[in-house]
Amino acid sequence: MSGYDITSEFKQAIGQFWSAKHSQIYVELKKLVSEELISQYIQMAGVKLEKKMYRITPKGKKELQSWLLKIDEQLETEKDVFALRVYFLKDIPSEEVLWLFFNQLKRKSEKLSFLKEQFSLHFGEKDPINLDVEELGHYFVLTKAISREENYIIWLNKSIEIIKKRIADKSFGEN
Repeated sequence: MSGYDITSEFKQAIGQFWSAKHSQIYVELKKLVSEELISQYIQMAGVKLEKKMYRITPKGKKELQSWLLKIDEQLETEKDVFALRVYFLKDIPSEEVLWLFFNQLKRKSEKLSFLKEQFSLHFGEKDPINLDVEELGHYFVLTKAISREENYIIWLNKSIEIIKKRIADKSFGEN
């Protein structure tokens, strides 16, 4: 794959659970080449255009398999800017709180719709038992992403109901 191809992957399936900036990818590719985990070669595209292409080396495959089987001692914490803002709820003007939650609900609903479209496009009514291993990995990640967004939306709706009740009871607090 080329660096551009890899960047495109982050806009597709991989982007459902991991992000990387265009500039970061090229830094990592250079590092992986220097560590001999991938090799670089030139491919002609058209008459004059040269594309730098990358391929995993046997050493890289071994390193990848080792990393894939590594048990992480510490569970990751998801970075969620909205949750960080909510943590400081007392500092948000009370008249803006519902808007903030409704805006997040809209964004998460759009994300969920996109993920469900992707699921339908890639898997439709396929039984996961019949998927090949590559498809099964994508299936697992996509269903996890859908579940994550569904649960986030449930949490947002419950939170909105609490906020509405507190506003109606005039017990939300003034900043």
